[in-house]
Amino acid sequence: MDHDTIAVIDFGGQYAHLIATKIRRLGVRAEIRQPEDPVEAYEGYRGIVISGSPSLSSQGEDSAYTKAIYDLEIPILGFCFGHQEIAKHYGGEVLHGGREWGKADLHIQGDHPLFNGLGTVEQVFMSHFDSVASVGPEFRELGMTLTGEGSPEHRYAAIASDSLRRYGFQFHPEVDDTVHGDAMISNYVFGICGCRPSWNMQSFLEEEIGRIRAQVGDESVFLLASGGVDSTVAAVVLGRALGPDRVHLLHIDNGLMRKDESAQVLATFSKLGLDRHLLFVDASDRFLEALAGVSDPERKRRIIGDTFIEVFQDEAERLGITSHLLAQGTIYPDTIETGGTRRADTIKTHHNRVPVVEDMIRAGKVVEPLAELYKVEVRELGGRLGIPRDVLWRHPFPGPGLGVRLLCSEGEADRQDFDTIEPAIAEMAGRYGLRALVLPIRSVGVKADLRAYEHPVLLSGGVSWATLLDAVSAITSEVPGINRCVWNLAEEHPVDARPVRAFTTRKRLDVLREADHIVMEGLRTYGLYDDVWQCPTVLLPLSLGSAGAGGGETVVVRPVRSARAMTATPVELPPALVSELREKILALPGVSGLLLDVTSKPPGTIEWE
Repeated sequence: MDHDTIAVIDFGGQYAHLIATKIRRLGVRAEIRQPEDPVEAYEGYRGIVISGSPSLSSQGEDSAYTKAIYDLEIPILGFCFGHQEIAKHYGGEVLHGGREWGKADLHIQGDHPLFNGLGTVEQVFMSHFDSVASVGPEFRELGMTLTGEGSPEHRYAAIASDSLRRYGFQFHPEVDDTVHGDAMISNYVFGICGCRPSWNMQSFLEEEIGRIRAQVGDESVFLLASGGVDSTVAAVVLGRALGPDRVHLLHIDNGLMRKDESAQVLATFSKLGLDRHLLFVDASDRFLEALAGVSDPERKRRIIGDTFIEVFQDEAERLGITSHLLAQGTIYPDTIETGGTRRADTIKTHHNRVPVVEDMIRAGKVVEPLAELYKVEVRELGGRLGIPRDVLWRHPFPGPGLGVRLLCSEGEADRQDFDTIEPAIAEMAGRYGLRALVLPIRSVGVKADLRAYEHPVLLSGGVSWATLLDAVSAITSEVPGINRCVWNLAEEHPVDARPVRAFTTRKRLDVLREADHIVMEGLRTYGLYDDVWQCPTVLLPLSLGSAGAGGGETVVVRPVRSARAMTATPVELPPALVSELREKILALPGVSGLLLDVTSKPPGTIEWE
């Protein structure tokens, strides 16, 4: 069936595929194009969306793309960097400045089809360093933004030329924090481009089955089956496409699993009838030996990914199925955060995107049925395939498992820029009635589509949840070098924080496994498991000192709500659950601190590594 289609030009912004996802969920096909694609590649599209980018339009970065697209007679809408490029191409000016971060109020000026059905003030999501300072003669300003009471106005946050059919949003309507962003995208797709809805998950499934059959031919596939939502749905799709005799599943216990995880995974695949060629390998000793003495997060991820492939290859050789293609349940955030598109900044390397896997992909030896889907779409597809809800709505669990939640350290404090960070943090926290301690470690984050490997800040104080979140937003947006805030759940504010020398060991993993189990059971007991999208429990090699206390390591609990993993918001836990977690987790051997991560994404990623 032919579908009306929108082209999304991917300039490497982390939200590029999210734009396509949002359009597809309107029932309109969306395809990703690269900026260097020839203009002939756009034949047949009903419209174009130009994505954001980590590049600076004001500096002429990433300017060597196919500008002949502007000669096309179809509508073009730009987001962030795309908005700036459209303004500049038609005689406007883009300046480096006017930085906005997070939520802002868009004040809409006059009526326009892009904002049909919306109010005069709309909450939008900003993430940019450049701003449009003026527009060409055929454009008009549709809206400006204010980031808060008393803040300066930011002009040209939305622009339009109906004669040229060119439009721009400085903000990101594809991000859920733009409250009515879906309506804005819908107004463009249907009202401006005139598309008809005809694409849905059933059509995706049919087309994906055809693609799998074409790629695999008469061969079979060997799926690395973690038992998570993605690998389970991938297994069922592959079975539907190829038949159960041509799908071999390998579940590897890498020693980084949750408590009793492998037994539960094997039982799930058996219930789904996917156990005809189901192989289980306990390779925990092999993984732990490879990770011994390693503290660097990127190196850990690469070791875990490489060891997965080594075990896969060894087992394939042992079984005599080395000709089988490798299958993975990769979804799009795994790819985009690894820098999988040409311009995407590497936020973190995922285990299924290490170099050996990339080499296999280039050789056509990897099948990834879900690589263009987000978690919410994977679950929708799984429901269509008849997979039980309790399997589909398990909390996402990273492929490297607890390996990315067990932080390691050489024991050396990282206090870079503390001379300027600490006074600024103390002053700002004090405004909100909080005490603060900058932690001498780093965690990964993302700012303006760029990796931000920066310090967390520990906050203490009996303030309301709303006040706490206001403080976190101010600290992470206004103080350079900070991308994450954690709330102290212990009784006393620590007077210092000291890194301890710690690596990946079975003993530390067992402590983390037990802490994670306590948190998961607590969420279920208090009826929060379904409300919380994901809740990583992290073990930090950090000793928090307080009056009469100290020693041991620190556990961080990170409950978040999200739909697509590209953005997330922290979740408030009820006092009774906090009290229970404090009692049980602080009683674990070697644990002396308990923190609640209260950071949104961005600027903090969901995982710490």
